[in-house]
Amino acid sequence: MKALWWCLALAPMAQGATTFEHFEPVPGQGTLGFYSNQAANPREAIIAFHGHPRDARHTFEAAQTAATPGTLVLAPLFQVPEGRADRCHSRGEPEAQRGDLLWTCSTWLTGGPASNAAEVTAFGAIDQLVAEVHRRWPQVQRVTFAGFSAGAQWVQHYAAFAAPAPAGMHLRFVVASPGTWLYQSEQRPQPQAGCPEQNQWKYGFEQLPAWLPFDAEKARQHYRQADITYLVGERDQGDAPGAHDRILDRSCAAQAQGDSRRARAEAFTQSVQAPLAVVPECAHEVSCVFPSTEGRQALNPG
Repeated sequence: MKALWWCLALAPMAQGATTFEHFEPVPGQGTLGFYSNQAANPREAIIAFHGHPRDARHTFEAAQTAATPGTLVLAPLFQVPEGRADRCHSRGEPEAQRGDLLWTCSTWLTGGPASNAAEVTAFGAIDQLVAEVHRRWPQVQRVTFAGFSAGAQWVQHYAAFAAPAPAGMHLRFVVASPGTWLYQSEQRPQPQAGCPEQNQWKYGFEQLPAWLPFDAEKARQHYRQADITYLVGERDQGDAPGAHDRILDRSCAAQAQGDSRRARAEAFTQSVQAPLAVVPECAHEVSCVFPSTEGRQALNPG
């Protein structure tokens, strides 16, 4: 699939000039922007996903700091129209331009369709970004999707629905400190009476949206086969400084998963019998978690 590209050069960073580029996931349907470090001849790529305030540049910088030299680092920015962006905006990020694909503050983080192009979902757009990485950098053998906070929700959900990797490429997923989780069963550490939402999308596999590419059974199988690493900050709980507990989802479906991001991460990883790396001294801050020893190992597995 041919995509339209253009780029805007930004200030240089440690591993080379940084650009903010646009491409068309589906020709004629709109563009998605992303930061790129323009690595030369990379064999590894990291695609980093921003949190709720759509702090793509900040997330990019954290991933760039953590990445092994020579790694291609990209960070998409899911745009929200100007009239709605005040609730999920970070200073310094490019504003939506004419022709951009648009979401709301919440629809992008579960992979939903663009509000101005229903046939383009956030999941599908990244499927095409991976295909474009393969086209432009065919030597890339591994792509790691690394998400923090709301971006980690995105990555964890995407792990169940991502398109197959291009030939010769392996996909990995790093889920760091999400507010809530997509559970694989009806098991919950703190089940809530009278709360059917706790098993519904985005918290579970009931009532899946029609735009998802396949059903719950196949999604669960897909998830079980995915290469996923889990991280959480040691201090990402309660009233610890920097835990940002006040913005945590407190719906009954979320409370069924635990009382803090750390408690929820521990409960979910126990439910799927997967290891969880707890990052010492970190609260809820991507610039602490990604460049940590545990974060570097997760983003650059060797």
